[in-house]
Amino acid sequence: MPTGTPTPLQRGASQPLAGQLAERYAQRIRERLLLPGARLPSVRDCARQHGVSPHTVVAAYDQLQAAGLLEARRQRGFFVRESRPAPTRTAARTPAVAAPRQVPMDATALIRGMFEADAARSPGLGTLPADWLDPTLLQSALRRLNAADSLAVQVGYGEPSGDARLRAALARRLDDLGIHANPAHILTTNGATHALDLIIRTQLQPGDAVLVDDPGWAIMFARLTQAGIRLLPVPRAGQGAQGPDLDVLAALAAQHAPRAYLTVSVLHNPTGHSLNLATAHKLLRLADEHDFFIVEDDSYGFLAPEHVPRLAALDGLRRVTYVAGFSKVLTPAWRVGYLAAAPERLRALTDTKLLDGLTSSPVLERAVALCLEQGRLRRHAQRLRERLATARQRVAALATRQGFAWAAPPDGLFGWLDVGVDTERLAQPLLDAGWLIAPGALFSATRRPGSLMRINMATSQDPAFWRTLRAAVDGLHNPSPHP
Repeated sequence: MPTGTPTPLQRGASQPLAGQLAERYAQRIRERLLLPGARLPSVRDCARQHGVSPHTVVAAYDQLQAAGLLEARRQRGFFVRESRPAPTRTAARTPAVAAPRQVPMDATALIRGMFEADAARSPGLGTLPADWLDPTLLQSALRRLNAADSLAVQVGYGEPSGDARLRAALARRLDDLGIHANPAHILTTNGATHALDLIIRTQLQPGDAVLVDDPGWAIMFARLTQAGIRLLPVPRAGQGAQGPDLDVLAALAAQHAPRAYLTVSVLHNPTGHSLNLATAHKLLRLADEHDFFIVEDDSYGFLAPEHVPRLAALDGLRRVTYVAGFSKVLTPAWRVGYLAAAPERLRALTDTKLLDGLTSSPVLERAVALCLEQGRLRRHAQRLRERLATARQRVAALATRQGFAWAAPPDGLFGWLDVGVDTERLAQPLLDAGWLIAPGALFSATRRPGSLMRINMATSQDPAFWRTLRAAVDGLHNPSPHP
């Protein structure tokens, strides 16, 4: 801050003194009147300059640290961070020089972006936009629940294994997919992510090696790493690919003796690939040969034709644990998922669920059961598949018109686009233009940069995005000379 007496803070104002003080420093940082590396006054000096208590200064500095503008250095004080994030929400007016917005580049940012993103401006979104879902289906299910079900369903804990009516409906759903499981083979969860988390915590130990798809799901990489698991990336991309590279998988299995393989077999995120029958059979033989189990994540299964082979159908739930959920086609707000496994695996998983949170929601589970029983969810999924097929045709035409190529033929919700430049570098100019993309490095277990990016077929139909993408790519190929 400049020397001399600063303008007094406004006591009695609606904004607390700590907030006012934090706002002053935040604005000076954004306007580059305080440069990265600059040291702020000590707590005692700052309190004396502004006529406030040291507690007020500590609270203000805490707010600035939380906003990413300051860092505390042990026994040295508080310093402006070298890499400054986007402006804080406490700014009273537009700064003269705005700080550059940061590109989300880790799993936590990816989750946060899912909540904050505007779907119409998010070609990299991982879900269907809200206006593709069917709120009347959900409202109808809840009304039927209120009218038809006992008070015990609505006020009780529910069953540890999950609502019996839902598990019966799920057994029929699995039978349609060729997976022969009775309700006793099924455990309901708070979404598919919760099911995967239960498997990690129950069946894996720190130090275990686990095969994973690469590219794959960044959030799963983060969960496994947090649990102390060693990741063995198996390539899964390229024209004509029908699943993982089995030669690489076999070599990794022989060298590292993995405990498990976590994979998305149908409408893989982010490539859109689905396993063909021959690849699935070879993969199961490798699992037998090297004695690892397989977790088959079928989160996007409702968006695929039912005839697409599932590993669990071929394996009979011997080595395969099958995981799925409903948030991709119903609503993310209904956290209902499930897993199907052999009884000896299911007992330990149920115990972990009990310790984790007792039971899952009996009300939402019964509502999903009603959606399945009446066939309304099946019809809704069919409408989504038809709408996605139309969207893929439109997006493919827009991409071709701008000269872009797909790493593999798009299918389901996602396409894996090759733009010819580093998509991490591309993310910033697109974000500045108002478009949130998903660079390929987000889906790499080793954060490997490259020219690929995930495209959401439902949210990438605006020609303006493709024109902006073309201009941004050309700008990286041919940067403007500095004056």
